[in-house]
Amino acid sequence: MSESSITFSAPTYDALLHDVVVWKPTSAEALLLEDADRVDFLQRMTTNDIKRLRVGESCVTVLTGPTARIVHVFTVLADAEVLWLLPAPGDAAALERHLRGQIFFMDKVRVRRADAHLVRFRLIGPQVQAALARIGFVAPPQREGEWKQLDGLIVLKQESYDLPGYEVIAPVNRVDALLEQLQAPLLDEATYAARRVELGRPAPGAELTAEYNPLEAGMAWVCAENKGCYTGQEIIARQITYDKVTRTLVGLRSALPLTPGAAVMANGREVGRVTSVAFSPQLQAPVALAIVKRPHNAAGTTVAVNDVEAVVVALPFVAV
Repeated sequence: MSESSITFSAPTYDALLHDVVVWKPTSAEALLLEDADRVDFLQRMTTNDIKRLRVGESCVTVLTGPTARIVHVFTVLADAEVLWLLPAPGDAAALERHLRGQIFFMDKVRVRRADAHLVRFRLIGPQVQAALARIGFVAPPQREGEWKQLDGLIVLKQESYDLPGYEVIAPVNRVDALLEQLQAPLLDEATYAARRVELGRPAPGAELTAEYNPLEAGMAWVCAENKGCYTGQEIIARQITYDKVTRTLVGLRSALPLTPGAAVMANGREVGRVTSVAFSPQLQAPVALAIVKRPHNAAGTTVAVNDVEAVVVALPFVAV
């Protein structure tokens, strides 16, 4: 079933815009990277500058393959003795397996699952700080990427990745009580998808896949310049330096719903692929994300998807 065929929840969407909601995806786990070489190990493998992180800071980073295509996207939290890794939902086992396969015999680094009794969820909406105060976080993180730990809870402020809000890591035996204290509705998948597409946020499994590199998928901001080499770095650096990014993430507006995975056509040729679709509550119209080759990725360009006319739109569709 496509995202556009599922009805979003109007009350939940209203709470997302004006109050606070809880997004609790299934299988959202955490990994721990330990021992003396943990920072150098991750620095040589991923796009962002892990060495710049201080305790209480975080960043989003991408693990790329030899051709700079996306392998894994995850958040890194710097703690005193470990790095917390927050993979995409359902991706913890694959990321753990990949990292283990990259450990050389001289590397002083270990990777393991965090406590199985920990759960991740996300608080989203303009009243999120008031909600955090209800669970004891009267002074939550204020800077992008900042995180704090209090009474067994970890709270991370993350505005640039996923839906803007606060990621919470909590013991599973406290989650029910926390949700009751938060007094916030749970965000359903269709409403989450509608808001994600409206904001033009790429997601693992949709835009963030092995089909694309970070520059093409709207994640150039996690590719740090002037850092040491990592797998795929030369290709990414060359594309940036010589303006060789030939396709980019864009929005599509159309009168009829589009289909995920469908070809984007221009002048009888395929110029891209639809990656995500939704119905926008704010625009009251079908919207989609697509990765499209230039020059057809310019805003205002008319393209076709399964014979449905669509217009390329600069992202986001609506303001955050």
